[in-house]
Amino acid sequence: MSLTTRVLLALIVAAVSGLLLALWDPAFATRAADVVQPIGRLWLSALQMTVVPLVAALVVIGVNTASNAAASGRTARKAMLVFVVLLAAAAAFTAVASTFLLSLVPRDPLLAERLHATGTAVAAAAPTSLSDWIASIVPSNAIAAAAQSAMLPLVVFALFFGFALTRVDGERRARMIDLLQTVSDAMIVIVRWVLWAAPLGVFALVFAVCARVGLSMISALGYYIALQCIIYFSVTLLMYPVAVFFGGAHLRRFAAAILPAQVVATSTQSSLASLPAMIESARARLGYPLPVTSLVLPMAVSLFRINSPVQYISVVAFIAWVFGTDLSIAQWTVGIALSVVISMGSVGLPGQASFMATNMPVTQAMGLPVEPLGILLAVDTIPDVFATLGNVTADLAATSVVAKDAPPDTASESV
Repeated sequence: MSLTTRVLLALIVAAVSGLLLALWDPAFATRAADVVQPIGRLWLSALQMTVVPLVAALVVIGVNTASNAAASGRTARKAMLVFVVLLAAAAAFTAVASTFLLSLVPRDPLLAERLHATGTAVAAAAPTSLSDWIASIVPSNAIAAAAQSAMLPLVVFALFFGFALTRVDGERRARMIDLLQTVSDAMIVIVRWVLWAAPLGVFALVFAVCARVGLSMISALGYYIALQCIIYFSVTLLMYPVAVFFGGAHLRRFAAAILPAQVVATSTQSSLASLPAMIESARARLGYPLPVTSLVLPMAVSLFRINSPVQYISVVAFIAWVFGTDLSIAQWTVGIALSVVISMGSVGLPGQASFMATNMPVTQAMGLPVEPLGILLAVDTIPDVFATLGNVTADLAATSVVAKDAPPDTASESV
């Protein structure tokens, strides 16, 4: 039985048993939740302890990977620019669309109060003034920022460090990148160890919440799944006008050409597994030049996953909605910028590890509680098929933009 299946089963069993126990004897359900809940907290703490070193390493590695890719020529630099613009645009769209969609569904006003009472989440940090926010961007002490899990200044320091490494002698730079890659790999190993106990951790968190909160949390999770699917699908649809207006593609031809790659994406739920089909669509069906296709699509699979920032921002929007927290423009700006940076450095992470390791820093940086992430992890696999579909569609749309002004090669003319 796969980890995803075990986590989903743990979620279902915990929700049903917690709700039934609450209906049978609310007082006993509360006592049972008090016993089980520390297990969930312990599991979340074990995941949180890997976030700071993992994020710092991923940002530095991502900066240097992007720098190496951009150094390979004009086409690569244009591709990097297209990736960053599309990632930021998708994150900004998600912030607006998620807030609007969640405002249309009913929210139990007692839900946040009950969650705070259960200890499932701490109060969100109050938004700072613009001047305080600007002053906090650059850390006066990077080690202190890491110790306090202050994600924004930590990421800013990692960005400076990463760009500085690009100016260091090649051999010494390679040794440092190798060291950071080792740190990242070691953190992923720890995350995988902790995720082995994910069914137990998810059971403890969901049981405690359902035993005390009741059906409100179950309906909220239903809203979350619907929100993720709608936003992922919307971003996928938006990639078609990107290819048409910015890539010069014909809508019907583009839609028909990328369909085989989309079928592979939905069946495998893997952008990497879809790469051969994407190359076939770009070369044989759309006639894009070989130099562009052979460079941009592997770069996209390595650095560009458009629904990563979409996930981070929609998760943040949902948590803010659950707790009735109004996020300021400064907080949204931090979240969008951080989501773009983290997404470009985390493409190679495995599924469950990626969800926790990347959503935690964005959620923390925006002053929201991270405890609900353990529950959301259990249902994240449901909308994942829409996420992969959007990623593959965006890869081909970005390739069309880069290929627009590229000179055709003889191979593409003969196709």
